[in-house]
Amino acid sequence: MRDPRSVLLRPVVSEKSYARMELGQPVYTFVVHPDASKTEIRHAVESIFNVSVAKVNTLNRKGKRKRNRRSPTYGRRADTKRAMVTLAGDGRIELFEG
Repeated sequence: MRDPRSVLLRPVVSEKSYARMELGQPVYTFVVHPDASKTEIRHAVESIFNVSVAKVNTLNRKGKRKRNRRSPTYGRRADTKRAMVTLAGDGRIELFEG
């Protein structure tokens, strides 16, 4: 098992992720390590935030192709892996609530 802090890289702060929380669903979104499995993500969230996790959904997002301004070349943004973590019961993560 990996260190839990190396599995969860950062939380996703976006309108869509906050809209899911306002609907009353305890669903939180994180950017995770690309090699992390669902069980590693579950154990990392449970150990860092002291909550119980009901389920974990993951998705791999491809990086965008971006054009350079001054030269006719293209670059790419990095690929990312995200995890939507649903908490069991009335669990809350205070990081998102503040």
